[in-house]
Amino acid sequence: MSTVTATLDHPVPTAATGAPRRRHVALRPDRPVAGRLLVPLAVADLVANVLIVVTGGAVRLTASGLGCPTWPRCTEESYVAHGELGLHGAIEFGNRLLTFVLAAVAVATLVAAWRAVGRPGRGDRRVTLLALAVFLGIPAQGVLGGVTVLTDLNPWVVSLHFMLSMVLIVLCTWLLDAVRGRPRAAAGRASARLALGAFALGWVALYLGTVVTGSGPHSGDLESRRTGLDPQLLSHVHAWSVYVLVATTVALLVVARRRGEVALASAAGALLVLELAQGAVGFVQYFTGLPEVLVGVHMLGAALLASGTAWVLLRTRARGTAPAATA
Repeated sequence: MSTVTATLDHPVPTAATGAPRRRHVALRPDRPVAGRLLVPLAVADLVANVLIVVTGGAVRLTASGLGCPTWPRCTEESYVAHGELGLHGAIEFGNRLLTFVLAAVAVATLVAAWRAVGRPGRGDRRVTLLALAVFLGIPAQGVLGGVTVLTDLNPWVVSLHFMLSMVLIVLCTWLLDAVRGRPRAAAGRASARLALGAFALGWVALYLGTVVTGSGPHSGDLESRRTGLDPQLLSHVHAWSVYVLVATTVALLVVARRRGEVALASAAGALLVLELAQGAVGFVQYFTGLPEVLVGVHMLGAALLASGTAWVLLRTRARGTAPAATA
């Protein structure tokens, strides 16, 4: 079937001729509605996956992790919470219900991608594959969440549960770039390596943050066990990983500005601001006894950091232009 060029794309001059050239998502001409819905659905997918990190944090910080003591049911007799479970049961059950909202957004995005672009292997397969990956991640996340309940909030399983959310946020960020990213030249080799380093260091910092949390007071339930590791020592290790991440981001910002890589420098600058804000929240919560509100803000910052490092990495990839020099 014939295709048309997506109207969301922007022409840019190529390095060789200066003539405009487009990087586009090829849409099926008989499915215009799906094409128009693709960008807002990709945005909704990203926002929903960030928000469920926040609501999951609320479950943990209110000690409601076992508010529904079993899975997939809330109790042995019922799939829904009842009055005897109290506020903790309502909070945990509410978070479980939000998973269905997340799944609905993921399904709608996948359907829109399928109808607008076509199945994987036809058209721009990245869009459909990324939408499919996000969709498949939702039930995987649900099952892993069930395992956390069945293991009485084992901190190592909880850590994996959180990290899978970070993976989904990165996939949503890549999907959004695939459907609406502006054409850009590839970054130079030095910039690309620094961006990749920042991305990798971001993941190290995120994982170490989960280990710190797993050794601290916010277990999700008053009876849940902790890792047994020294939370003070781990906090310092986590902080040093953040220092290295910030230093790498500063280096990336300097190199990108010197090379005239405007889009990359802008993304790196925004990431640096986010990192500094996240670090400030981390220091304040550490020295004030880990108040629940600040820990919740810190979890939101972690979700934004996962998206931000992915966005910076994407800024080094060419879209619709000749690659930049590799020096």
